[in-house]
Amino acid sequence: MEYIPLNRQLEKSFRDNWNRAALSNYQGETYTYADLARKIRILHLVFEECGLQKGDKVAICSRNQANWGVCFLAALTYGAVPVPILHEFKPDSVQNLVNHSDAKVLFVGESIWAGLDVTGMPELNLAVLVNSMECVYAKDQTVAEQYNRQSDVFAELYPEGFKPEDIHWYEDQPDELALINYTSGTSGFSKGVMIPYRALLCNVAFAGTTAEPQMDCNSNMVAMLPSAHMYGMMFEFLFEMTIGAHVHFLNRVPSPKIIMKAFADVHPDTIIAVPLIIEKVYKSQIKPIAAQYSKLIRIPVVNQFIFKKIRKGLIEAFGGHFGEVILGGAAFNPEVEDFFRKIRFPFTVGYGMTECAPLITYCKWNRTKKGACGKAITGCELRIDSKNPYKIPGEIQVKGDNVFLGYYKNREATKTSFTNDGWFKTGDMGVIDQEGYLYLRGRSKCMILGPSGQNIYPEELEAVINNVQYVVESLVIEDGGALTALIYPDYAQGGLDGLAPEDVEKRLTEGLPEINRMLPGYAQVKKIEFMAEDFERTPKRNIKRYLYQRN
Repeated sequence: MEYIPLNRQLEKSFRDNWNRAALSNYQGETYTYADLARKIRILHLVFEECGLQKGDKVAICSRNQANWGVCFLAALTYGAVPVPILHEFKPDSVQNLVNHSDAKVLFVGESIWAGLDVTGMPELNLAVLVNSMECVYAKDQTVAEQYNRQSDVFAELYPEGFKPEDIHWYEDQPDELALINYTSGTSGFSKGVMIPYRALLCNVAFAGTTAEPQMDCNSNMVAMLPSAHMYGMMFEFLFEMTIGAHVHFLNRVPSPKIIMKAFADVHPDTIIAVPLIIEKVYKSQIKPIAAQYSKLIRIPVVNQFIFKKIRKGLIEAFGGHFGEVILGGAAFNPEVEDFFRKIRFPFTVGYGMTECAPLITYCKWNRTKKGACGKAITGCELRIDSKNPYKIPGEIQVKGDNVFLGYYKNREATKTSFTNDGWFKTGDMGVIDQEGYLYLRGRSKCMILGPSGQNIYPEELEAVINNVQYVVESLVIEDGGALTALIYPDYAQGGLDGLAPEDVEKRLTEGLPEINRMLPGYAQVKKIEFMAEDFERTPKRNIKRYLYQRN
C-alpha cells in the first residue's frame, strides 16, 4: 500500500477545511483550521530563529487545551519530535523528562513552570507558557526579542494574508521517529517510547475505516482524556485533525458532571473513555434504578421494556448522537459489562499500549463478544505465548506497523521487550478464541502464584470486590503469603445513607466472608485494609500497583 505521509494528510485536511472550526476550549474560544495554520507558521518562524533542527525534541506539558494542539502540531509539521508530558507529574519528574528527552523547546503550563528550575535544564533554548503563549525563557536574548515581534514578522512575510496554498510542511517517512511518549510507569520508572510515523498512520488509517458512524469534517469530539497520553492524543485529537473534525477540549478537571454537561452541549459522534468513567455512571446512576425494578427485571417481557427505557436515558445523557462508546486503557468490570449488554448499550472494549500508538485490538460494538476486547487491527498481528493459547493464558505478543521503535536511550529495556524473532512482549496475559477474539487475563507482572501453584490474577478478584456496596476501588496484593484487599471506601455514599466512616469500614469488614464466597477457593482474601485517600494513578487512571506491593 502506498505510504502517504501523515503531514501531507494534515496539509490536505487543513486546506480542505480552512474555514471550519478545528479546536475549541469547551465553553471558550475556538480556532478554525485557518487560525491553526497561521499559529503553526508563526511557531515555525520561532523554531527557525532559535536554531531548532529537524529531529530536535519539543516538550509539551500542560492541561488539555486548544493551544496544546497548536504546539503539538507545530512541532510535528516542522519535522521536530513532540514530547508530550503529563501535566500531573511532579515538577522534578517533568524536569527530569525534559532533560532525558534532550528537549530544546518547552511549552508549559504556568503552574508547572513555577516549580521548575531553568538552570537545571541546560539543553533548553526556549520556554513558552501554553495558556498565553508568552515567552518566559530564552537562552539567547535575540530569540526572546524575535519571539515578541513574531506577529510583525509574520505580517511582513504574508502582506496579503496567510492562505491555504502557503502551507508547506515537513514530509515524513514511515520509520522516522515521530514523537516520544513517556509511559505512565505502572510498574516503575517511566520509559520514553519512540513512536514512528508508520505507527501513527496505522492507527489513523484504522480509525478512518472503522469509526461508527463514519466520522468526517462535520463530526464533533469531546477530548476529556489526557492529550499527553497516546489513547487521548490519537483518537480525541490527531485522527480528527486528519479529517477536518471539530475537537472540544475539556480544559478543566473532567469530573462526571462536567463530562455529561459537555456531552449534552457538543453531541459528540464518538466517545472515547476509560472504563472507570462508565463504571462510576453505572454505580451512581444506573444500579440504583435497576435495583428499584429488581423484581420486574426477572419477568421476560417486562424487563425488555425497562432495559429499553434505561438505554434510551443513558444514550441521551451521553449526547444522543454518538455511534458507540469505545473503552480502553483498563479492564472493564464484568458486572457492568453484563448489564450494558443486556440493555444493548452501544459500547465496545479495545486493547492497546503506548508502544503500539496505541491500538492493538478492536471490534465494533454490535460484533464484539462478552469479555473480549476485539480482534487485531489491520496492520497488526498478535500471538499468545502459550502451549494452548485457546485455553491456557500466555503473554500477548505483537508485531506490525503499529509497533514502536524502542525506548529512548535505553537499549537494555528495548532488547528485553522483544523476542528473538522480533515480536513485542506486552507483559499482558490473555487467551484467544478460534475467531481471533482476545480475552485479557491480567498483567504478567501482577500475577500472584497461589499456594498450590495456581495463577491468581488480582484484576479478576478486584472486579468482584469493586461491585460491593461502599467500595470505590480496590487493589489485591500478596501479603506474607496471603491476599490482602486494599479498599478505598465510598465514604460519601455512606454519609448519604446515614453511616459514619467507621460504620462503612465495619460493614465492609463484616462482609469479607460474603466476598470470599464469590471468589475461588485458592484466591481467598485474608484481610481488608482501608485507604484514607484514593490510590495514586497513571494517566490512564490505572492504579500504580508497584507503589503498594509488599515483600
